[in-house]
Amino acid sequence: MISTILLFGLGGAEITVIVLIVLLLFGGRKIPELMKGLGSGIREFNKAKNEVTEQIKEGINEPPKSEKSEDK
Repeated sequence: MISTILLFGLGGAEITVIVLIVLLLFGGRKIPELMKGLGSGIREFNKAKNEVTEQIKEGINEPPKSEKSEDK
């Protein structure tokens, strides 16, 4: 995160201005709701990522199925 901030050249004053603008736009009561939604989204993303990782690991550890050849 720090490297991203440095990449855009944001210092303490710029970050303070951005936080104040967000506070003015959304108000103090709306920000906790937004953060709760953001946290839920991140949690769901991580859950899905972990499920996919587990499925891939199970697929790797599973012995390959032999295909039956059909002679006609």
